[in-house]
Amino acid sequence: GLTVSLQLVVTGMIGLSTYKWLKTRTVRQRPFAAHPDILCGTAPLDQYSFPSGHTLHAVLFTTLTLSTFPALAPILLPFMGLVALSRVILGLHYPSDVAAGAAIGWLIAQTGLWLFSFPWG
Repeated sequence: GLTVSLQLVVTGMIGLSTYKWLKTRTVRQRPFAAHPDILCGTAPLDQYSFPSGHTLHAVLFTTLTLSTFPALAPILLPFMGLVALSRVILGLHYPSDVAAGAAIGWLIAQTGLWLFSFPWG
């Protein structure tokens, strides 16, 4: 319902702000830029590598959605894993970028679940 939608919007905006802020602070080169032997499979959305915003949002979305609709796990868990894996395969992220994005996404999702468990949520 409305609560789930609001939860997704609020946590999604927090996730976006967090990963953009971290990218401008860490300024980590993408693997294909730092290592000429790594091919870039697609154009990056921004310049820096750390953390993986795609993975952050895939984990965030999956965690929140499964808290309300656990029957979607057979669809969403492979989706989440494939998003994370694709970021490394495409040469856009190091495994540590993906792991950090996943951890941050999970923490933001858990915080969102906690905040929306109060009467005002």
